[in-house]
Amino acid sequence: MEILWMLIVGGIIGWLAGLLTGRDVPGGIIGNIIAGFIGSWLGSLILGSWGPVVGGFAIIPAIIGSIILVLIVSFVLRKMGQNKNHDHHAK
Repeated sequence: MEILWMLIVGGIIGWLAGLLTGRDVPGGIIGNIIAGFIGSWLGSLILGSWGPVVGGFAIIPAIIGSIILVLIVSFVLRKMGQNKNHDHHAK
């Protein structure tokens, strides 16, 4: 049951990060869960574990870390998309 709770909270954190940045996390629900987990790890690495803890996640650093992650991923995907477009024009 604890793992299920962690997946739900991780998914909500990833979804919130996508909502707050105005960008979709690729991969739907699974992408949100992954963004929530990696983002919370990143957030606690940068900011430590403080504030309310839900489902094993320090919520505030987790959301901030997830926002950073979503912005980085969307930036990288956009750059990759631009490179593909430039390749087509070069041929």
